[in-house]
Amino acid sequence: MTQPPQDEQADTPADEADQRRTLLQEMGGISGLIYSSVPVLVFVLINSIFSLQPAIWGSVGSALLITLVRIVRKQPLQPAISGFFGVAIAAFIAYRTGSAKGFFLFGIWASLVYGSIFTLSVIVRWPLAGVIWSMLNGHGTAWRADRRALLAYDLATLSWAAVFAARFIVQRWLYNEDQTGWLAFARIAMGYPLTALALLVTVWAVRRAGHRVKELVHAAEEDDHAIEARLRAKYGEPATEN
Repeated sequence: MTQPPQDEQADTPADEADQRRTLLQEMGGISGLIYSSVPVLVFVLINSIFSLQPAIWGSVGSALLITLVRIVRKQPLQPAISGFFGVAIAAFIAYRTGSAKGFFLFGIWASLVYGSIFTLSVIVRWPLAGVIWSMLNGHGTAWRADRRALLAYDLATLSWAAVFAARFIVQRWLYNEDQTGWLAFARIAMGYPLTALALLVTVWAVRRAGHRVKELVHAAEEDDHAIEARLRAKYGEPATEN
């Protein structure tokens, strides 16, 4: 019996680690997750000691400094640039509203938008977890032809939708209660832990969907070989060894 090609064998622990690293890198890596909390802490700290205006400039300045550091260290630019613009928008809203809690308004509504998009992608049968992973790795959309693979990516996508929904509900409530300090705490506390959980579900989905697609490809190849063998036997030609 012939052995399946190397790329059709089960993922090794190294493969699983690579999948986790790939997903984490797209979010900016561990340093990106840490850097994202610095402008928030700077804003709350300066606002509590001085006033809103210095806090706004302090948060924007820290975000700009982080961006420059990542550029100098030749780290991925996309998370740094998007993070800087996110802080800049949040600071602008705080300035326009004249309220410290306005700094968190953009993130609150962004969570609602992201959660809605992820949920909608499941409803239309194009779960974003699968779409994004396939785009990053050039795996195509063969996984959509298998129910189990599609279900795995549905669950991964819904886990991200749940993360965004939780952030919106909790932080919106704190915003309405004028709890700026707790808003900052919730922003950070609901960042790393919930992201890690959603990331684990996504890695599981990637593994499961990948295994299913490999099984389908291998089964299709075996069917093709069987058909070829029957045709050769029917017309009096010996079947070739695989």
